[in-house]
Amino acid sequence: MMWLFIIICILFAALIVWTVRRQHSLKIRAHMMQEAIRNHDFTFRLPTNGLLPGERAMQQTLNQLGETIRQQVNQNEVESWERLTRVLTHEMMNATAPITSISQSMLSRDDVKGTLLEPGIQAIFDTSRHLSDFVANYRKMSELEKPVLQDVSLRAVLDEVCNAYPELTWEIDVPTDMIVRADVGMLRQVLMNLAKNAAEAEAKKMMIEQMEEPANSHELTLYIGNDGLPIPAENRQSLFVPFFTTKRSGSGIGLSLSRRMMIQQGGMLDLAEKPQGGCRVGFILTILIS
Repeated sequence: MMWLFIIICILFAALIVWTVRRQHSLKIRAHMMQEAIRNHDFTFRLPTNGLLPGERAMQQTLNQLGETIRQQVNQNEVESWERLTRVLTHEMMNATAPITSISQSMLSRDDVKGTLLEPGIQAIFDTSRHLSDFVANYRKMSELEKPVLQDVSLRAVLDEVCNAYPELTWEIDVPTDMIVRADVGMLRQVLMNLAKNAAEAEAKKMMIEQMEEPANSHELTLYIGNDGLPIPAENRQSLFVPFFTTKRSGSGIGLSLSRRMMIQQGGMLDLAEKPQGGCRVGFILTILIS
């Protein structure tokens, strides 16, 4: 009888120790999730292996909640830029159109050609035309048509992009029969923008591969990397901000427009936290699947 009592006491003590450790582990998980959200790291995920069924369900919900918050934040950011774009487009066009027209007219006058006035008027015309081009880029952001989603062969679109950039060596690890739900024109443009940026960054190789299945079974996640010049740490946060560019001749709308195209299709375009597969730059492309 005494041995039975001792065994019960030992089991009870072991249960208490296990429960205390378990609660401490869950507390650490909660703290890590809280810190990730406080730092706006909505891509943070915690594994669900080794958890009890109820704990696993809770962790899966928290992981999915982080993804939902990230998508909503990105959507709100895009909508804010759209509102700003519409206002600036209207105001800037009203200001630049008459300046461009008047300066161009004056440059054609005989009493201006070859005089000291010509360089100054030419500078006014060039500047106003540059502003007009700037406004045209704004319009690309504000007048994006709604996507027409259809079943698209992903490999066929990738082959088109590969043929457009033969100077790059392509490594593609995507099933040949993969069908995605997308606007084929928008999806092609997004992939073209990524390839164009890679070529301009002196890349020699492009790698596209399917990543692990996401929590949402209706999504396909691709890793798109290249071995071009790395993105400086100080530029990573501004990479998808419209008109942010480090190129002298760049408009700064390629990546922001690409992200907006993907959001409108129910997907996403993000910068990878860490490049992989020998790449220096990597992007995560999320696409709906049928």
